[in-house]
Amino acid sequence: MPLKTAMSSLTVMTDLVLPSETNAINNLFGGELLARMDRAGCIAARRHSGEIVVTTSVNHVAFNKAIPLGSIVTIEAKVSRAFKTSMEVYLDVWINFDGGEKIKSNEAIYTFVAVDKNGNPTSIPEITPESKLETERYNGALRRRQLSLVLAGKLKAQEATELKALFLANPK
Repeated sequence: MPLKTAMSSLTVMTDLVLPSETNAINNLFGGELLARMDRAGCIAARRHSGEIVVTTSVNHVAFNKAIPLGSIVTIEAKVSRAFKTSMEVYLDVWINFDGGEKIKSNEAIYTFVAVDKNGNPTSIPEITPESKLETERYNGALRRRQLSLVLAGKLKAQEATELKALFLANPK
């Protein structure tokens, strides 16, 4: 399978925050934002894998800035790393008003698995990062994956080589 770049999965979705999508203080519901991020992440993962994908986890969400009614919301999703059948998608959420300055409001990391028409996991291409940010996210993805596997009991802590490298001066 040929390598792909992170940019080949880039998905940009832009939408407006409407009154029916806001809470009592006129900010976008967190669940609405999660759903929008899930859709953008799904498209990015599908672009990378060329397969049907399913969301397997929401690894991280940072609601750093409320998104008020009337905001223009742009979600940028890109595969940060691909493993055998799963891929991590990093999402950046930007807001602006009437085409003004973009402000980063939130970010998230989702994991998707590529599946065939019967729902069985299927192999996907690896990814090659090109920019400094893509390389940082690519390297961090393996640490995040190992941490998730350790916490789920699917990987022994002593086998988490990337995590050991972070915390031990001389990992062996």
